[in-house]
Amino acid sequence: MRTTFTVGTRGSHLARTQTTGAAETLAAASGLQPRLEIIKTEGDVTTGSLASLGGTGVFASALRAAVLESRVDLAVHSLKDLPSVQPAGLEIAAVPKRVDVRDALCARDGLRLSELPAGARVGTGSPRRVAQLKAVRPDLDIVDIRGNVQTRLARVPGLEQHDDHAPAAAGSPRGDLDAVVLACAGLDRIGYDWAITERLAPTVMMPAPGQGALAVECRPETAAAGDALAQALAGYDDAVSRLQITAERALLERLEAGCSAPIGALARVERQSGAEPESGGSRLVMDAVVAALDGSRLLREHAGVDLPAVRVRLEDGTADAEFLNLARQLGIRVAEALLAGGADLFPAA
Repeated sequence: MRTTFTVGTRGSHLARTQTTGAAETLAAASGLQPRLEIIKTEGDVTTGSLASLGGTGVFASALRAAVLESRVDLAVHSLKDLPSVQPAGLEIAAVPKRVDVRDALCARDGLRLSELPAGARVGTGSPRRVAQLKAVRPDLDIVDIRGNVQTRLARVPGLEQHDDHAPAAAGSPRGDLDAVVLACAGLDRIGYDWAITERLAPTVMMPAPGQGALAVECRPETAAAGDALAQALAGYDDAVSRLQITAERALLERLEAGCSAPIGALARVERQSGAEPESGGSRLVMDAVVAALDGSRLLREHAGVDLPAVRVRLEDGTADAEFLNLARQLGIRVAEALLAGGADLFPAA
């Protein structure tokens, strides 16, 4: 009889904080004892731009290998770091309640985006952020950066003392930028919300698909075992968050088949006044953007679908394919509209 479960995590402060929170929640629900195992990923130790390493998926591959090889039972990911195509032998067993989806500007002297002077140097490692920053502030100097949260913050004057000397950012200067852009969710989770000088509205900076959400990944047999851990995973799965990320990842998967430009997407559930979560009167809506890397062109789309109810699981805890398919088809529909508008002709990131 199982008495423990093992969760794989990256070694960064943010990753360990996220994983510890998830493990403690699952432990409380299951009565099992959690154990964390640190997994070193290529993205944590290799220098060079994130785009040149193949994107955010470099952070997930080693964790996924540990699950597939049964070295750990579960892995906790920042969902935006997961490639859109789910590999065989793994499933996302739970998407806990999503937190702030917005991007965060962390600037010197408390400056907001509109207050940064012309020529201000702003650091980010994300082509999506680069493109949208250039669209709204073409006069900024965008600088490619690497490293964990603390190393990136140390590039801003007044925050140099937070450098954590991450190997992937070895030799990074300190205090040489006017601002950096990070995810609000990560900063909030580790208690660094004080560094945020502006939470950028999605109308200014559309988030990455899955941003603000976590994914708890395991082997299918773990999720289907029917034991205390499987039941805890099913209970940890938030219906609204799962519907949102299902639509966003479906859009990303469809666009990645024919579009290499930066992509932002955000789905949300809108309820009519007074409607109960399990009743009708709800609608899943999505906004998405594809951007030219130089910010010269942004292509936006919006669509929605009515939901008979807000749920993703049947009474026995298994996935509700009908409702998840509504979300998936919405994502595909928005992606097709973007492609019809010329998204596939945008230059590559």
